Amino acid sequence: MTNLNIVILAAGVGKRMQSSQPKVLHVLAGKPLLGHVLDVARALSPKKICVVYGHGGERVPRAINDSEIIWVKQEVQLGTGHALLQTLPYLDTEGVTLVLLGDVPLIKVDTLGRLIAKATENNFALLTAELDAPLGYGRIIRNEATGTIQAIVEEKDASKSQLEIQEINTGIMVLPNSYLHEFLPKLQNKNSQSEYYLTDIIEMAVEAGLRVDASYPVHGWEILGVNSKANLAKLERINQREYANELLEQGVMITDPSRIDVRGQLVCGRNVEIDINCIFEGTVHLGDDVKIGAHCILRNVVVSSGTTIFPFSLIENAEIGKNCHVGPYSRIRPGTRLYDEAHIGNFVEVKNSNIGMGSKANHLSYIGDAIIGTKVNIGAGTITCNYDGAFKHQTIIEDDVFVGSDTQLVAPIRVARGSTIGAGSTITRDTPEDQLTLSRSKQVSVTGWKRPKKNKT
Repeated sequence: MTNLNIVILAAGVGKRMQSSQPKVLHVLAGKPLLGHVLDVARALSPKKICVVYGHGGERVPRAINDSEIIWVKQEVQLGTGHALLQTLPYLDTEGVTLVLLGDVPLIKVDTLGRLIAKATENNFALLTAELDAPLGYGRIIRNEATGTIQAIVEEKDASKSQLEIQEINTGIMVLPNSYLHEFLPKLQNKNSQSEYYLTDIIEMAVEAGLRVDASYPVHGWEILGVNSKANLAKLERINQREYANELLEQGVMITDPSRIDVRGQLVCGRNVEIDINCIFEGTVHLGDDVKIGAHCILRNVVVSSGTTIFPFSLIENAEIGKNCHVGPYSRIRPGTRLYDEAHIGNFVEVKNSNIGMGSKANHLSYIGDAIIGTKVNIGAGTITCNYDGAFKHQTIIEDDVFVGSDTQLVAPIRVARGSTIGAGSTITRDTPEDQLTLSRSKQVSVTGWKRPKKNKT
């Protein structure tokens, strides 16, 4: 459909969420609920997207921050029909409008594509579903003889026999724009909730002799909405399960698909292995033959081929080269780049630093604001003293340097090529090439000193 408008209804209060946060801004898989719906809407290439917001005021458009969206405020929430009526000045008079719900985040593009294909400028199309327990949903009323759709009855207004109907209205529909402009102003609020129901427009269409077709979702969970924290948790697990299944289909080895969280986008090469309880946030790229150990968190990271991330490591906003070893219990902070074959070991923290090819910091060290060359060995307990209380300073360690254990490198400082730093040194000046540099006080043994002991009682 070349002239497609999309309206997303996102003005609801969401009382059962028990939160001051607008419902559509609650997060699923690292993104607001409304963000998921907008992604699907954009994938359909509409002419325009309108979002109706209300509860939470300007927090919703401010959080999404998309200038191409037409934001329409529903000052008082008087029902779905009233919400769509607010968008009428922005909708075309030709083509069709797809109505989506801001709290139904798992709807798929393919499902909506088939629904849109059923609509024309004279045909209405509804997304319906059969539910064994349709509690809370409006029921689809069909002509008993022909099977054609006649109306939608909201549950609170349904008769006892109508409540037994299992075909429900999902709230997602495609409506011809010319009839929207005609029917919407005619909606009335003569119902148990005194609201203007958008669903009443279907009965108007039938009375006008127009056809109403139905389409069905590929998966039943696509139509599930979020009305409570329990709903949100349920949809989170569904979403993660589906994402894990897609990764498995691509050949990724996931030890337990029920124990992985992707809160953004995870792009994997061939022969990637992911152990349990790993979290991937933002955009993460894993190259061929990458192995991610258990309980790791990767956030906006590129990991090149052949690298192993050992368990309990946290890596964020960093680039990891080929055939590197990271962890266990390593923290790689923003601005860090590990070149090929670098090793960062247990309880080592690296921030805003380049670690050269083949260099190693395997134990209990802090490296911050540093440039480290190739084949450098950083001994256990070494730290770069990069902060003077007001400013950060850089440490430069050139190629083939050996830094002994428990060394403090006080920045700004340059450790020259081939230097060896004796263990236990505090280095405050640049070192010469290919020499041993150390700074220690004279070793003293104190005679007559005795170790304190606890009094026996």
